Amino acid sequence: MMIDLVQLRTFVAVAEEQHLTRAAERLHISLSAASTHVRAVESALDTQLFVRASRRLELTRAGQLLLGRAKSVLNEATLFSSFARELGGKIEGRLVVASSSDPSSSRIGAIVHALRERHPMVTVDLRARPSSGAHEGLKTGELDIALLLGRPADAGFSCYELPPINFRIAGPAAWKDKIASADWAGLAALPWIAPTDSSMAYTVILKEFFADRGLALNAVASFDNAMLGRAMLEAGVGLGLVREDYALEAERQGIVVLSPLAKAVYPSYVAHLASRRDDPLVRAFVDAAADVWPDLRPAKPLA
Repeated sequence: MMIDLVQLRTFVAVAEEQHLTRAAERLHISLSAASTHVRAVESALDTQLFVRASRRLELTRAGQLLLGRAKSVLNEATLFSSFARELGGKIEGRLVVASSSDPSSSRIGAIVHALRERHPMVTVDLRARPSSGAHEGLKTGELDIALLLGRPADAGFSCYELPPINFRIAGPAAWKDKIASADWAGLAALPWIAPTDSSMAYTVILKEFFADRGLALNAVASFDNAMLGRAMLEAGVGLGLVREDYALEAERQGIVVLSPLAKAVYPSYVAHLASRRDDPLVRAFVDAAADVWPDLRPAKPLA
């Protein structure tokens, strides 16, 4: 039995997520399909790839050795498709693009509109994906383009700088006096809505604000989606880190109050594999992004 690329991509996703359900959600397929794909790979190779450990799936030694090869195969398949499109001289096809769950800052909707205006034969599959997951998706060919908070620390990516995003600490309006008078330790002691993913930009910023000062947040709720975090903030659950544009508007409406202590500036980028810089579909997306963001420019190569 031959292994197809869809099955191989499912194997990689399950290996990275260590969980069948999360991998299925990431790939937008059913749980039964994900399970079938993994079994098909194991059957074709006559090798067990995973063992169950507590609530997660761990790679066997054979699975560990095959994972790197699988990623290489998927990357080569992506490059093959890019080369074929280049030969055909046509800009048509499907782009899978990852953006944050709060996409207004990147103006991804306007970028897709500009792309469709230029190239009506191109379709776009837009997916909400945190930056950490988007990095791996780009490497395996699961994603073509990603709009990221923070730059990937990998020379294998080509990145284009978007305007940086400002963040503020906000809390329920009813806590105005507490927040206005709180020092860093006082802020940390108040109830907090914290991000679940340690690699999220929100976590990195909060670490710089608090952990680097030797303070631990009093986290009473958590989120893996910025809009869910906002919903809890607006309901009065606790403090949260939010984008400044939202924070200022919510403050004007009397929904939240802002801490005067903290403001963070975080970079954002459009990214794709460097090996795909000549892919017509990728070039078309970058050109469309430049229509929306005229100052878009390539980031300096990593040293």
